[in-house]
Amino acid sequence: MSILESYLEGMWRTGAGEGAAVADAVTGEIVTRVSSEELDLAAAVTYARRTGLAALGELTFQQRAAALKAAALALQERKQELYDLSARAGATRSDAAVDVDGGIGTVLVYSSLARKGLPDHTLIVEDDPIPLGRGGTFAGRHVLTTPRGISVQINAFNFPVWGMLEKLAPALLAGLPTIVKPATPTAYIAAHAVHIIADVLPPGAIQLVAGRVPGLFDLLGGQDHIGFTGSAATAAQLRSDPAITRRSARFNAEADSLNCSVLGPDAVPGEPEFELFADALVTEMTVKAGQKCTAIRRAFVPVNLIDDVAAAIEARLSQVLVGAPGVDGVTMGALVGLAQREDVRAAVARLSGAASIVFGDPRKVEVAGADAERGAFLSPLLLRADDVDRPEPHEVEAFGPVSTLLPYRCSTELIDLIARGEGSLTGSVVSYDHDFVRRIVLGAAAHHGRILVLDRDSAAESTGHGTPMPQLVHGGPGRAGGGEEEGGLRAVHAHLRRTALQGGPATLDTILSKE
Repeated sequence: MSILESYLEGMWRTGAGEGAAVADAVTGEIVTRVSSEELDLAAAVTYARRTGLAALGELTFQQRAAALKAAALALQERKQELYDLSARAGATRSDAAVDVDGGIGTVLVYSSLARKGLPDHTLIVEDDPIPLGRGGTFAGRHVLTTPRGISVQINAFNFPVWGMLEKLAPALLAGLPTIVKPATPTAYIAAHAVHIIADVLPPGAIQLVAGRVPGLFDLLGGQDHIGFTGSAATAAQLRSDPAITRRSARFNAEADSLNCSVLGPDAVPGEPEFELFADALVTEMTVKAGQKCTAIRRAFVPVNLIDDVAAAIEARLSQVLVGAPGVDGVTMGALVGLAQREDVRAAVARLSGAASIVFGDPRKVEVAGADAERGAFLSPLLLRADDVDRPEPHEVEAFGPVSTLLPYRCSTELIDLIARGEGSLTGSVVSYDHDFVRRIVLGAAAHHGRILVLDRDSAAESTGHGTPMPQLVHGGPGRAGGGEEEGGLRAVHAHLRRTALQGGPATLDTILSKE
């Protein structure tokens, strides 16, 4: 099996050695091998700084937006290729659409936002002259310019297309060339997306390293931006690197978190919100086989409704068909690999010390169209923890099709329980009681990057608990990494350097004018 190529210095290059084997999540067959041995990362960084930075620097924000749109349209034309590859990573057609179409849509949104909200210039003037003297001859202004650096993105395995594109779009608009380090289990999908867009983008705008990146951080400093998506433990390790602690490279982390959803006391069986809550929980458990950083891990329900909720979720999960993507009727695919399945099983074992399994068996699952053991298949698992004071449900994340029901007795207790997750990317409140919703949202906002309110009025247009929108910030405090991505043009500004200028108003106008 050949080594997956990396895209460096405008060429596809092959690493040396045997490489790490990447298996098909459904069949267990080897898809590719990944190695970055003997690849010259220093040369790649130099190429980004010289060729990529210069090529993007010649373009205005409007021209960069046009390049982004061209890349999105190229992906749109060939997205079936990405769907086919995603199936080998265990993704159903709808799973792949979340990643592939979601990524394309995000790029198109950024292109549109830039065309409407950014100047036909290479810098952004943030304010009118601020008088700093009585005579009007001395003033100040703030300007955003492109740093003389690069953007490095280190991505998780679960969204090889969206995860790359949602970081690439604001970096490219800001004029920063990007080096992508995809997660090994799905690097072949990210690499194929780069194959499609590499010739559409300016030279040096994007490079990709398949495999490890030893020494890369040693080459980074205060002009560079690092975007990370993955576990909280890895984020903490990267954050301690001298590139960040000593040389002050910008570091943004988006980490997995114990996201929650709350059912309001008013949402009793028969009410629309009860059904919406049950549907949303099952969706978040089964889309991408629960391998989403925004999936619902803790489901808080009124103590008097927990039996009803458990029965409703069980009934829905019993209709889920686990199997090979593309097989008729399959609604949940495989985890990304056997190692990931063992990680989830280990986490479920820890959770089981404080919770009982209501639905599913971590060691047994009926599978359609594939071998249950050769493929990385796992049953959806619903747990119930009646003792909410036990730490495990608030500390242990099973990154798969797993969620835990937890009862609450009052709003005050609920807000305290939510906070025990120590920071989340997203949360949701499902209720038609506006006073209850207000108390919970305001009580929980400090612990979340995003909160969705779902009820009968908004359900038809709601984008759902687990779907980040490019117009809104994606990130969260504490365990969730403490960073922010997306958020419309906020993400572009986060890649730029803000400088305060002082001088005579006419001189400032000359400096800031477009040549």
